Formats: sequence, C-alpha cells, structure tokens
Amino acid sequence: MKILVTGGAGFIGSHLVERLLRENHHVCVVDNFDSFYDPHRKRRNLAAVNNHPRFRLYEADILDPAGLRGIFTEAAPERVIHLAARANARMALKEPALYSRVLGEGTINMLEMARDFDVEQFIFGSSSSVYGLNAKVPFSEDDPISTTISPYAAGKRAAELYCHVYAHTYGLPVTCLRFFNVHGPRQRPDLAIYTFVRLLLQNEPIPFYGDGTSGRDYTYVDDIVAGVVAALHNVFPYMVINLGGNHPVLLRDMIATIEDVLGITAERIMLPPQPGDVPRTFADIRRAEQLLGFAPQMTFREGVACFVEWYTREVLSA
Repeated sequence: MKILVTGGAGFIGSHLVERLLRENHHVCVVDNFDSFYDPHRKRRNLAAVNNHPRFRLYEADILDPAGLRGIFTEAAPERVIHLAARANARMALKEPALYSRVLGEGTINMLEMARDFDVEQFIFGSSSSVYGLNAKVPFSEDDPISTTISPYAAGKRAAELYCHVYAHTYGLPVTCLRFFNVHGPRQRPDLAIYTFVRLLLQNEPIPFYGDGTSGRDYTYVDDIVAGVVAALHNVFPYMVINLGGNHPVLLRDMIATIEDVLGITAERIMLPPQPGDVPRTFADIRRAEQLLGFAPQMTFREGVACFVEWYTREVLSA
C-alpha cells in the first residue's frame, strides 16, 4: 500500500514508519519539524529510513492546504495515518488558539485531502486525554465525553467529531485510535519517564506531583504501533478504539521502577498536582482485542529498561 503518515518524524510516527517499511509498504511522511523540541532529534528518528527506496519525506505543515494538495497529487496515497499534532497537554493551556488550529483546522485539511483524493482509509491518532475526569474506570469508547480539562484534549475530541462528519457525510472510512500514555525509545523529552531518567542520571531531584496515587495506563510504543498496523487491515465505516496497556501504574510505582532499573534512589521535590492533569487513565481494550486482535506484549518495567538503554546510547553519547 501507499501510506501517508503525518507527524512521521515524531516519537510514535517514526516507529510506525519503520514497521510499515518492514512490511513492504510505500511510505511518505509529512512533518513540519516544529520547535517544540529539538528538530534535529526528530530528524535522527528517521535516520534509519532516509535512504530507503520506498520512503519519501515531505517537510510541510498540515495547516498549509496548498502544500498538502501538491503532496497528495505527487504521492497518491491509498491510506492516511494522521498523527501530527502540537504536543503536550500542559503547553496547550498557554497557547490554546494554536492547539485549536493544529488539532482542528489541521485535521480538517487532512480529511479534505483524503476526500478529494479518494483515500481508502483515514486513521486518526487520538488520545486518552479526551476522557478527562471520567469517573468510571476503565475508560470505554462508549463512555460520554463531557469532562475534558485541557485545550489539547478538547482539540483531540473536536478532531474525532470532524472525522465522524467526514465518515457520515462523505463515506470516508475512518478509525480513531485513542492512545494511552505511550512510552519507549525516542519519546519526547517533556514526558515524565524521559524527565525522571534524565534527572536521576544527572543526580538531580525529581518533581513529585500530588500524593503519588495518580495513575497512567502506560503503553509501550511497539504495542501501539502493532495496534495501528492492525487497524490498517480492518477497515470500518467509522470506529473509535482504545489502544492501551490495560494496567495503570501509579506515579509512586513508576518512579520506583525507574529507580530500580537505574539502581539510583531519587530525591523528591514535593509539588501540588499540575493544572490540566487528569488523576488517572485506564483503557478498556476489549474492543481493540475483538476487532484488531490487540494484545499488549511489553511489561512496564521491560519498557522502561528499553528506554534507558536507548537514552544511554542515543542521548548521553550524542
């Protein structure tokens, strides 16, 4: 298949691109290499595939419809996997208008291209953040979405609704995948595991928000990628599917696991909970199991060990 991946130079996207190329697909990436974190690091994410004969990189912005039209004309993708987003839910509190544009207008631009160019399937990378303060756990795709608490989450939910409009009105097959707390090699430097590993290796104290009982359904990046690839082989008129680890890890246990892997005991700086943070995420993955054969393989500790190995090799030695 010819597959276009937006945000393909990012954390999840670069792992997905490598997997798609291993499965003999033709892959083109659209990425604007924004400055939220070092663009050089994102370029390094694609170093292993840059010269692959079935790979093409377009440095472009999803907010540029004319640029996108030229890319779609040249690349003629059969499938689109839309992962591009302005990252970090906390930063969205400072720049809500920018996040709204990227998540809303950017997604509409991609849906328009998919409709105009008769794309066979559109996969949207959504987020568990849409569940917000949902009191019921685990979070199910059928739960009401009415308690989002950040502009980022609201933008992801709006994008899901736009996806539904294009599926219902234009017959564009769309699958929205709600990712739960993805971790592993290449993760962004603003994410918790990356931050804690960096600080511990620098013998610096770590921030400890709240009482340590907030929980996250950490999901290893290879398991997420397996779910995305499975979605490529199961086309639905419109479907929302959770991709999660189905095993929440408390903040205090997450830090204890990192300490154990590194063999270092952390000094903690006690801080109040952060605005925009939800108290927990927890995926009900029964739909993913039934429709996609989804089955997370990596334990949290194994995933942390893989990240530490990558960080030591790729970041400390860079």
